[in-house]
Amino acid sequence: KEGSDTIKLKNCNACFLVKYCSVDCQKIHRKQHKKACKKRAAELKDEKLYSQGHKRPESDFCPLCLLAISFPMEEHAMFRTCCMKMVCNGCCLAAAKIGLHDACPFCRSPEAKNDDEAFGRVRKRVAAKDPESICHLGDLHLNGVHGMEKDQSRAIELWTEAAELGSTRAHFKLGHAYYRGVLGVAQDKVKGIHCWEVAAMQGDVGSRHFLGLAELENLNFDRAVRHLLISAKKGSKESLDRIKNLLTKGLATKAQYLEGLEGYQDAVEEMKSPDRDEIVTLMKK
Repeated sequence: KEGSDTIKLKNCNACFLVKYCSVDCQKIHRKQHKKACKKRAAELKDEKLYSQGHKRPESDFCPLCLLAISFPMEEHAMFRTCCMKMVCNGCCLAAAKIGLHDACPFCRSPEAKNDDEAFGRVRKRVAAKDPESICHLGDLHLNGVHGMEKDQSRAIELWTEAAELGSTRAHFKLGHAYYRGVLGVAQDKVKGIHCWEVAAMQGDVGSRHFLGLAELENLNFDRAVRHLLISAKKGSKESLDRIKNLLTKGLATKAQYLEGLEGYQDAVEEMKSPDRDEIVTLMKK
């Protein structure tokens, strides 16, 4: 109210446990509050980390049949540079049945006639600041395709830009580079973990799995199982196998393994379709 002497208190932005009347008041209380603040801030971070990302990101779903793509995704889908979409093998087969042999099943763009044309499509989408295109261009620089020399530093730059624009795939790649200290960057496990955490909370299965492995390295078995359960329930056989291995060593419970197994089986069942089953059968012949 006008003329009121009431002081508006502000929360501690880290833990939200206490309120302060001023910055000076907060500084005076800092030493006494530091331990409780740090503990609560870590709890809040964990609540967010483990409660988010239980669904796979949109990029993990085929844009045609709208089903999640099985792992490893590169074996069960084809990446299309024309629209930067992963189209599952089942839908590629269905498109071929109706005569779409030389066009993208999703956007219907004709197949690129050569590498230069394919690269030109990527560059066009990169110029439009499409994060997945920028991430893909980073992959091209890393592997030295389309006539480019291998350039790890340029790949890291492009992945960083793509990550800033929201690419979970770029966050995953950066996490691996920094955590392991590869691809020309100095090892920074804290930065690597942060990249994986950002991607995991957006649903990235690979990042969630590697967070579990990182916790295993630090002998934090309970935290590791929590991560691995999330990724197993989204269809990661690798994560399920890790939980099974922990069970045999007495580091995970039977209930946890059964929970992961049931979730994994449900996820696998949801990824099936007649066209996908047919292409698997044809590829085995």
